[in-house]
Amino acid sequence: MAFSVTLPALGESVTEGTVTRWLKQVGDSVEVDEPLLEISTDKVDTEIPSPAAGILVSISVPEDETVEIGAVLGVIGAPDTAQAPEPAPAPAPAPAPAPAAASTPAAVPPPEPTPAPAPVQAAAPPVVVEEAVPAPAPVPAASAPAVAAVPATPVAGTVALRGQTVAMTRIRRIIGDNLKQALLEQAQLTSVVEVDVTVLLRLRNRAKEDFFAREGVKLSPMPFFVKAAAQALKAHPVINARINEGEGTITYFDRENIGIAVDTDRGLMTPVIKDAGDLSTAGIAHATAELADRARSGHLTPDDVSGATFTISNTGSRGALFDTVIVPPGQAAILGIGATVKRPAAVMIDEDTVGLGVRDMVYLSLSYDHRLVDGADAARYLTAVKAILEAAAIEGDFSPGSRT
Repeated sequence: MAFSVTLPALGESVTEGTVTRWLKQVGDSVEVDEPLLEISTDKVDTEIPSPAAGILVSISVPEDETVEIGAVLGVIGAPDTAQAPEPAPAPAPAPAPAPAAASTPAAVPPPEPTPAPAPVQAAAPPVVVEEAVPAPAPVPAASAPAVAAVPATPVAGTVALRGQTVAMTRIRRIIGDNLKQALLEQAQLTSVVEVDVTVLLRLRNRAKEDFFAREGVKLSPMPFFVKAAAQALKAHPVINARINEGEGTITYFDRENIGIAVDTDRGLMTPVIKDAGDLSTAGIAHATAELADRARSGHLTPDDVSGATFTISNTGSRGALFDTVIVPPGQAAILGIGATVKRPAAVMIDEDTVGLGVRDMVYLSLSYDHRLVDGADAARYLTAVKAILEAAAIEGDFSPGSRT
């Protein structure tokens, strides 16, 4: 009995997909639900499992071809339908050399160019959700000559690209097209505030070991930022909105579906924490870890990356102080989290006295569509996020049984 392998529905608004790689070839045996091929859509790359055990007897859609949902991709036959390999064709006799006087260049085909070998890419580093807090640079010995600081090791996976020209990947094209379209369609602007997260990080440091032992995931600072951002969205719905160009209307969402930008070896992925505004910090920590793991392993589904109403980009995880991040299409704003650094800052000892202390400071940037969000709206939202983080009023929000 033969089973057709069809392109399944891959999420809301996805109508087609491109075959990027067949993981099995004609004649290979497969098991039920074993990954058979990889499909790329405008949202995510995903694996298509085999619907039955047997032999892959035919491939209907070759790699790099785009087809609609429901199209037949190949056929799985019973194990006894394996075809014997066809004998290799006999080599063609060498053509006789053309006479020297003959002027027939068409009779002698030019040699095919030999493709350049593909660069060998080193394994990409795993995506770490937790923000990296840069350590202070060591002070050089007095006798050491002053030299320019250089990275000790290059970024994995990029050295082999030096001097190469390679084809742009589908995901790279999609990212570029989406962001370019967003810049063309929106009037984007960025506002920045500085936040003292000293108390928040002390609270997290006290709780992180017990949290990991109990929950099995790290309590990184990121969930606290997501929680604060979601809480502030409830009070400032103008930030959690979308302009409907064709209708001439604005939709103010009643859910806080927050996209989290994750750097992977395939490119930037943005899985979505659905209803983040209704989750506790513990629930957000679990959702963030699970989605980041699926992004790293290439197992995100189209639903995992669909439906975001707001996005957060943790540019500080790689050391950037802040960034003017680009608002994704269909959203009103995106929050950028910079690197947390220790530096001297003013501290209010009481209402009449100001002191100076070493504090954990971070910049938050909000890029927004100025057609919908005014500068005052952006400032009010950022000030609300700042107040939540600096108050760190979340005791018990990541205790047992507090995921929602």
